[in-house]
Amino acid sequence: MTPRDTPSADVSVRVAWADDADAVAAVQVASWREQYDGLVPADVLPGPEAVAATWRDALARPSDARNRVLVALERNRVVGFAVLTPAADPDCDPVSNGEVVELVVSADDRGLGHGSRLLQAAAETLQADRFTRAVSWVVATDDVRRAFLTGAGWAPDSAHRELDLDGTGASTVKQVRLHTSLV
Repeated sequence: MTPRDTPSADVSVRVAWADDADAVAAVQVASWREQYDGLVPADVLPGPEAVAATWRDALARPSDARNRVLVALERNRVVGFAVLTPAADPDCDPVSNGEVVELVVSADDRGLGHGSRLLQAAAETLQADRFTRAVSWVVATDDVRRAFLTGAGWAPDSAHRELDLDGTGASTVKQVRLHTSLV
């Protein structure tokens, strides 16, 4: 069998459509349940239906032309997504600094290259929008995500924060910010 005859997965990344809202919400809610297990009571997290309604509106009417959502596909199934925006941190210039707000791949589809394709497409999209630097916040204890990003050329920039996950101060998570040049 020649390389040309070798079966390959039908995978891609594209800009999300409003019709993707249900699938993006399902991936996001599953990710939240995994990521915040033990930190936030499961009944506090919204269900996929409520989240899908928010996604549908955001995808149909983004608040900024540079707010983008990319989806990773295996055939026609959404297996992950990335959210891109101008960076909102006070020490970032929203004209030249873009942010990867979220980059999520479904647990069953990790390790298959979807995250790398999403990250590459995110960088290319941010470059096309004329950002020269990208930032992303990572949970301080998430060694896997940090290793993924640093392996792709990202590095800590010394910024850190603590997020209140449930609004009461009882569930907090520490994050560190990573950055990369897009030029």
